[in-house]
Amino acid sequence: MNAISQSVEVRHIQSGDVQITVDVAGPPDGVPVILLHGGGQTRGAWGGALAEGARRGFHMTSADLRGHGESGWSPTGDYSMAAHAADIRAIAGALSAPPFLVGASLGGMASLSYAAMGHPLAGVVMVDIAPTVNSTGTDKILAFMHSAPDGFASVEEAADAVAAYLPHRPRPKDTSGLMRNLRLRDGRYYWHWDPRMFQGARPPGNTDGLREAARNLKVPTLLVRGRLSDVLSQEGIDDFLQLVPHAELADIAGADHMVAGDRNDAFNEAVFVFLERHR
Repeated sequence: MNAISQSVEVRHIQSGDVQITVDVAGPPDGVPVILLHGGGQTRGAWGGALAEGARRGFHMTSADLRGHGESGWSPTGDYSMAAHAADIRAIAGALSAPPFLVGASLGGMASLSYAAMGHPLAGVVMVDIAPTVNSTGTDKILAFMHSAPDGFASVEEAADAVAAYLPHRPRPKDTSGLMRNLRLRDGRYYWHWDPRMFQGARPPGNTDGLREAARNLKVPTLLVRGRLSDVLSQEGIDDFLQLVPHAELADIAGADHMVAGDRNDAFNEAVFVFLERHR
């Protein structure tokens, strides 16, 4: 691994009235890949993918979506798909070539919305999301993100909440890493995301334009599913493959909705084999 691949640079990109924070790694002249996390996550969710992509010679960018992590909160509470797509455009504007977009859940919906606007793309990877989803799974996500409006008394208490939400994952003995997902205010710990983000949120299957955006995808497309996911069902997979007949499918055993976090090595292998074949 060369020095460029090993280093990660933090950059701040202005998109309208919101500043987007990104990690950048890999050779500057490599094929660009933008990683877009799911709702409630941060760019840290892609740590393994960022390093692996850089190692393979891609120019990797991992972003905190607006309202998440170290990116700004919208002054007007605008967390629409159009706003997320505009943020992607701002990130892509600094790149030397059309990027591949790798989007998980909310990041995948934003990727579809960006593609629908006709911006140049090298390809799209949709991670456990499609226009047709299981409302039971999306309701569970939204319920978690609306939980604990009064915060937590300690990091341990927040870790208990995560363990209850993700019972298939072992509860970490060291919870210090959870601090990157929390903000300390007035002696209590709050989740990092803007609580206005999902007020009145609708399931992805009802979001205007997603089906049409998928139908119009012409670039190389990969759909990654976590086999244990309660968000993307076989019905959702079949519907997506009908909308995008040229799309490829990677079904990751032992992974739930947050595929990269559950089976990072298997996820990276599936995604980067696809990206290398189409770059």
